[in-house]
Amino acid sequence: MPPSLASVPINKSSVTTEKGLGRAKDILQAARELLAADGYAGLSMRRVAAEVGISLSNVQHYYQSKDSLVEALLLYTMDVFQAKMDSIRAEMGSASRSELFLSTVDMFLDEITDPVTHAIFFEIWALASRNAFASSLMARMLGRERKAIYLLIRGLNPAIPDSEYMQRAILMVAQMEGLMLFRLDKHKRREEFLAVRDSVRKSLLMLATAP
Repeated sequence: MPPSLASVPINKSSVTTEKGLGRAKDILQAARELLAADGYAGLSMRRVAAEVGISLSNVQHYYQSKDSLVEALLLYTMDVFQAKMDSIRAEMGSASRSELFLSTVDMFLDEITDPVTHAIFFEIWALASRNAFASSLMARMLGRERKAIYLLIRGLNPAIPDSEYMQRAILMVAQMEGLMLFRLDKHKRREEFLAVRDSVRKSLLMLATAP
């Protein structure tokens, strides 16, 4: 099931119809492409409006400012991740929890090596070091990732307490996010990508289960 805009900050009166939902998603998609291509400095509400083919005031009807648009974009991205995790869980109903965890790891690696997603995360990382708003967004995004990983690994080894699993989830997210620095190309350098994915699976499974 595709993600909704339920958790995304938006003018709720604007999305009471299917047309309103579609327009909101069109705006987010245009913002996503512009942020990835030209960074935060190159993103503007006016440019988004031009890309979607609507007026500036129409964009502002959905998202009141550039920052609220970026916030909505990142939260929607996380909702996409969550929807894919839910889909994996539904499709692997009879699989072990370890298999479910590894399939989710594969999905995360696929997502963070997507060129557009990679560019957006890198931009927010850089901006977070000097911008309080971006820093707050990054903290929220990483918090959601840590919680998702924690819920996947908690109890895989009954001897490991929940508090320890939370610490391990933090390390796992750091490892996955850190892989962005290597700019893995899953298409042009497929063998390298698959080798790294295999190493990541082994490393994270050990971290999830070793006492």
